[in-house]
Amino acid sequence: MTKQELRQQLRERVAAVPPDELHRRSVAAARLLCAQPEYKRAEIIMIYLSTAHEVDTSQIALAAWADLKRVLAPRVAWEQRRMLPIEINSLTSDVQPGSMGIPEPLEGIPIPVSDIDLVVVPGLGFDTRGNRLGRGRGVYDRFLAHRDFRAVSCALALEDQVVESIPAEENDVRMNMLVTDREVRRFKH
Repeated sequence: MTKQELRQQLRERVAAVPPDELHRRSVAAARLLCAQPEYKRAEIIMIYLSTAHEVDTSQIALAAWADLKRVLAPRVAWEQRRMLPIEINSLTSDVQPGSMGIPEPLEGIPIPVSDIDLVVVPGLGFDTRGNRLGRGRGVYDRFLAHRDFRAVSCALALEDQVVESIPAEENDVRMNMLVTDREVRRFKH
């Protein structure tokens, strides 16, 4: 199966999850992530700002603020295919839909990549070796491959998004860990 075919299959799989079930399972995944030592040790966390058909990260942001952690979110420069990590202090007043309809920080100064301790990464699918299937733009792979990147990369997904194998290419960056609504997987590289 090609990456495109797999993307389509996984998009349909997630779109079939009713909104109330997606919310309930997102809360379960967030609770599981926030119970992990990687989260507990982190002082600066970068989350993705979720869309309607992704695991919702709002619970992670709220928990992080309650735990006195700093929360960053990506602002994407699509032409350069780059992400800038910007600090947010609210999911309402600090965020607006970006050019691709994906929520992003309104404004702010980029935080150095080397300061980030944990990055919560979205994706359409993941396999049991830490490979990730994104939306095909390579924005997260470029960010995770940054020479100053030292954070733990943690994929967040529904268990339905875990497949046996994802075709990986040279530029694809594997995850350090994967948290779903049911379990935590850690990967050795």
